[in-house]
This record gives sequence, structure tokens and C-alpha cells, in this order.
Amino acid sequence: MSRRDLLAYGLHSVRGLLERHPERVRLLWVEAGREDAPRLRPVVERARAAGVAIESVQRRTLEKHTGGGRHQGLVAHLRPAPSLGEAELFQAVETLEDGPALFLALDQVQDPHNLGACLRSADAAGAHGVIVPRDRACPLTPAARKAASGAAETVPLYRVVNLARTLKGLARRGVWTVGLAAEADVLLYDMDLTAPTALVLGAEGKGLRHLTRERCDHLARLPMAGTVESLNVSVTAGIALFEAARQRLTSSKTP
Repeated sequence: MSRRDLLAYGLHSVRGLLERHPERVRLLWVEAGREDAPRLRPVVERARAAGVAIESVQRRTLEKHTGGGRHQGLVAHLRPAPSLGEAELFQAVETLEDGPALFLALDQVQDPHNLGACLRSADAAGAHGVIVPRDRACPLTPAARKAASGAAETVPLYRVVNLARTLKGLARRGVWTVGLAAEADVLLYDMDLTAPTALVLGAEGKGLRHLTRERCDHLARLPMAGTVESLNVSVTAGIALFEAARQRLTSSKTP
């Protein structure tokens, strides 16, 4: 195994890769003695049918390479995925055919579990992709893949050099950018999210950077009735994405 191997672990993450991108799975490690376990057997059979090399390894080996993460007896070694950046994002915007664009932009979110949870919510809400800056932001780590529960294989992750510039580029292509900020005057629920939209969320504890905030067409907030000042970024992302999904579903049913 190369030190540079990319890893994915956990039942949903590995199964998602084998279902959608089997060509990326170079090697599958299965915990010794669990190859025929009811939950693992279908994944092993799918890997075998795809021509993936399979090795039985001890549990301690899996734990060592996942940093103690909940691997559920499966670790996949991956070939690198094609890189998606600003050019690919703009091309996707210009060629969308399944309704108005819906993207989630994350400004320097560094926790892999938050990134994974955001990908999962984006998948569930029907978003077309998640946008993150290349620097000072969490890449798609094995922990992020695990938290995404398979969504890392269904939702494109665009890593851009300059997030503020990318938001400006989206605006030029007809995508409204809505930043979530606690001090905003307008409630998110009062915004029209049925048009092509990118929801922009800031990092854990810091919120949106000044330049990112300036590039947003609108700022909106969630109604906060309690004593806490803010929610976890992945929770906020889920609420915002599903508000957009709700509005779009309601709009499509209106005669």
C-alpha cells in the first residue's frame, strides 16, 4: 500500500463507491472472518464482480489506517478522482437540465464531519453540488466520506481557488448568492429560493469572511428563539437546503 493511497471506509461509503464509481476502487480490505457477514457479503460480492482486488486483514490493521474511525469491517483504497474546480462548476451551471440550480458554498469549513454532513444534506435536498475553497478548508478525507454516508459519491465537490471570485462568476451566470448571517435583517423563510441559488455558509464559529459576505447578493438569517447565537454549520446547511427544496416543491405544485 502506498502512503498516498486515498481511503474510504464504512459500509455506506464503500458501497456507494462500488455502485457509482467502481473503477476508482483499487483494493478492498475486509476484516478477517467477516467476509460472509450478512451486511458485508453483498459489498464484497459487488467488489469481486467489478474486478476489485480483495484482501482479508486483521481488525487492528483497519483501525490503524482509519485512525480509530468506525470502519465497519471495510476499507477501500482509491484511485484519485478527477479534480473539479471553477471551470467545471461554471460548465455545470450552464448545462443544467433538471430545474433551477441549487448549490451550497462553504467558506473555510474545516471539520470533516461537518463537510460530510453537508454533502449528505445536499444529496437529500437535491442540490447540484457543494463548493469549497482549496485553502483553509477540509478536503474530502476518509472521515468526511464516512460522515457523508455515500453522498460524497453522488454530490460533486468543487474546490475553487478564490471563493469570492467564484460567487461573482455564479452571479454573472444568473445564480443568486444568499449568505447566511445572524445579523441579517431578512429571514431565510422570506427569501425566494426558487430561482437559481447558491446558499453560502461560513466556517464553524467565525461565520462568513468579509469579502465572501460582500460578494453575496443577499444576506438572510434563521429565526433563533432560544439563547444560543448560532447553529452548527451542517445543521444550518440542512435547514437552508430543505427550505429551498420546500419552496421549489410548493412552486411546482402551484397551478
